[in-house]
Amino acid sequence: MIVVLTPNPAVDVTYRVAEQAVGVTQRVLDVARRPGGKGVNVARVLHAAGVETTSVLPLGGTTGSWTAEALQRDGLTTTAVPVAGDTRTTVTVVDDLAHPTMYGEPGPAVTADEWAAVGVAVHGTCAAASAFVVSGSLPRGADPRVVRPWVGGAVDAGVLVVADLSGPALLEAASAGATICKPNRDELLDATGAPDERAGALDLLARGAGVVVVSAGSAGISAHTPDGVVSVAAVPDVHGNPTGAGDAATAGLVLALTAPDGRRTTGAPAPDPLGHDVLRHALRSAAAYGAAAVLRPVAGEVDRDAVDRFLTQLDRTGSST
Repeated sequence: MIVVLTPNPAVDVTYRVAEQAVGVTQRVLDVARRPGGKGVNVARVLHAAGVETTSVLPLGGTTGSWTAEALQRDGLTTTAVPVAGDTRTTVTVVDDLAHPTMYGEPGPAVTADEWAAVGVAVHGTCAAASAFVVSGSLPRGADPRVVRPWVGGAVDAGVLVVADLSGPALLEAASAGATICKPNRDELLDATGAPDERAGALDLLARGAGVVVVSAGSAGISAHTPDGVVSVAAVPDVHGNPTGAGDAATAGLVLALTAPDGRRTTGAPAPDPLGHDVLRHALRSAAAYGAAAVLRPVAGEVDRDAVDRFLTQLDRTGSST
């Protein structure tokens, strides 16, 4: 079982229009409304791959109730932590011509007691987990130090920890000893203030991260360890909706780093450090899942046939160390 924490879940609304334009009335051709947030997208992809997941989510208000009910209808196991504020909404506008435009609300104010309850939920669910993923933004005004007990507790329990965070929260996850920190390149440089990717990765490694995996869109994806870098090229010529592709890549990474059935021996130490052969395999999986998500109209889905096709393609093209 894989535990996925979404610190700032959302109701994701996707509008498809003929052509995006500013300052004019837009007629919406199709509407998709579903529970979202980066961690929810990760959990959906893992669930579709046949892996048991538990999603931990702070939820509040009518949007929070709707999110919990919708996830249950979709067959995803959830541990909802009640909060007083309303769960946020995000709106993404897509067409066939331009890059999607996303409008994201900041999320509710979460009290210290509510964050403590989230920590209790994480601790309880990780007791039987093979991996723990924390993915997404924190609500505006949240103390990034709330990340430390989530990550540190899972590490102490011998659980593989993947932290897909940004800003000060990413630094906290590294300092707490996350097995893998997985920012994109812009997030890495912004959080560390480093002049380049390798320098930023070394910063997180020095803070305590086991491995730093950096996604860079069409430039591919790389895993940084203290003694080197493993890189895999992106799948070329893939076009569609990139919203959620990074979340699918996180799911692909986790799938490759756990046993085929999504389980490791509970309490066994996470692979630390991860060898370059293991990382190369995991990066190919991440790249394939990320590209396959672009082919789907909404976040949290992948084209399963495309995953297999892309993995074969990436096996032929290889990687560099």
